[in-house]
Amino acid sequence: MRPTVLALALVLCLVLANGCSKDISRATAATVLSVKGRVVFGNADRNVFEPVTLKSRIHDGDTVRSANGASLDLILIPGTLVRLSGDSEIRIEQLSITKDGNDTGLDMRDRNARILLGRGKIFVLFSPSETSASQVVIKAGPLTITPDSDCLFCVGTDGTTTRVTCSKGIINASAEAPSPVTIAAGYFQQWPTTRTQPGLATDDATAQIDITASLEAGGRLQDEMSRLQNRRPL
Repeated sequence: MRPTVLALALVLCLVLANGCSKDISRATAATVLSVKGRVVFGNADRNVFEPVTLKSRIHDGDTVRSANGASLDLILIPGTLVRLSGDSEIRIEQLSITKDGNDTGLDMRDRNARILLGRGKIFVLFSPSETSASQVVIKAGPLTITPDSDCLFCVGTDGTTTRVTCSKGIINASAEAPSPVTIAAGYFQQWPTTRTQPGLATDDATAQIDITASLEAGGRLQDEMSRLQNRRPL
């Protein structure tokens, strides 16, 4: 009996060690804060879509499309809020969180979001956590955008031209050419371009409109998030 007892003890120790020491990563879903007009989501490859409602849960692989004049406000992951403007399309490529295997609470070690903007415009409000790492990546054609701080920005593309305007904080953007750029609050950059440095938003009419729209979207997203938190039970 002694070898059997020792074997069982060894197996139990291994199970406990693996279960408690490893990080647990899982996919999550975007939460709908508000929807205005006709917005649908689903499998673009199969052309199977359904209307977005306040109860919808949008997962990895889903494509979201908004009609002209519509809008959609989402929580991608905790700390990352997005508004999808009218006549726009995004594809959710990754939404995930990672928790410590020893943690039985709500604390997270990592938060990850990756989306593809196919057309139209989105506004992003990013608030990194002080206790966990957050990685947010937005793709728009050959362009890759990543927030570098607590920030508010918008990305718009028509499939040929892509424009990024920063209203708050700092974001990084890179494409095949030219070199990567850092865009600070009050600046914008457009691709394709031969300019190596972002331009002042005050010198560009479209950038000024983007700044105003971003501030409105950011305020609305914060208000909706506050209302959601107040509705949740303590």
